Amino acid sequence: MDTTQPAATVLKSVAAGQQLTVRVPGTSANLGPGYDSLGLALSLYDTLTVETLDSGELIFELSGEGADTLPRDASHLVVRAITNALALLGFQHTGLKITADNVNPHGRGLGSSASAVVAAVAAANQLVPEDLRRDSAWILQVTSEMEGHPDNVAPAIFGGLALSWQDSEQYSSTRADVVPSVVPIVAVPDYELSTEAARALLPASIGHHAAAMNSGRAALLIHALTTQPEFLLPGTEDFLHQSYRAEAMRPSASLITALRSRGYAAVVSGAGPTVLTLANGETEASDVVDFIEAFTADNTPDVRWRVMKLAVDVEGARVEMHRR
Repeated sequence: MDTTQPAATVLKSVAAGQQLTVRVPGTSANLGPGYDSLGLALSLYDTLTVETLDSGELIFELSGEGADTLPRDASHLVVRAITNALALLGFQHTGLKITADNVNPHGRGLGSSASAVVAAVAAANQLVPEDLRRDSAWILQVTSEMEGHPDNVAPAIFGGLALSWQDSEQYSSTRADVVPSVVPIVAVPDYELSTEAARALLPASIGHHAAAMNSGRAALLIHALTTQPEFLLPGTEDFLHQSYRAEAMRPSASLITALRSRGYAAVVSGAGPTVLTLANGETEASDVVDFIEAFTADNTPDVRWRVMKLAVDVEGARVEMHRR
């Protein structure tokens, strides 16, 4: 899919006076063995409201996560993504008022940047005339190019379990429904780890045996999530990335080891350091929450953790309101 814009294109201005709100779920990528290919949408929602102005101004109101540190100017990821997506559609804005309410923790492996770019591109797509809007496959392509991989943006767009792949420069994804008994629990520590830093810890290559083992577990994980959740523990075993990243997130790694030793399907969420546990049923989910709280109090007293029992989001990104 070609998402480039010819250099000679003259950009039209989107109509002023539009207002829309987009709600986007948080996501957890990799899920253990599904490195850069599997992602799960979570009931942790950021909300973005965009109003087009004719004044040339940029007004940015930001609340929630990142409100004390993120910029409120054209350098913000949302503004850059909206501007880029509009240009790809042949348009530009003559001023914006953006209101962002961030619930998703930043730098914790829950897809906060993916949520931002999906919200921005979905908003831009809605701001152009209806006959010029593009489909969700275009949104996937543009956001994957911005993020560098589709594993977070795909579940943010489509909801559910996203299985994504790349052919040359083309990104694709398909959605699978997760069995209702699967309950995601996230333990979010008070320290951050950037995706770039986490990726830098990975070796350039791995052996065929590890690759074969990982392929088998990734296939089993899809079966466990969609059909038989009793296989979640073996299905989440990873041979590609988590062990190499453990030194950069020792409290998270120790929590994962403890959870898995008790039979709970715990993994690093994305690049970390959040720990994701996929429980089978509400009883197990409550046991996991109790175990995490007790273990972290006794073993990682210097780290503050937020433990949240979530649900699998089944809708993905949604434009909740659009007024002209």
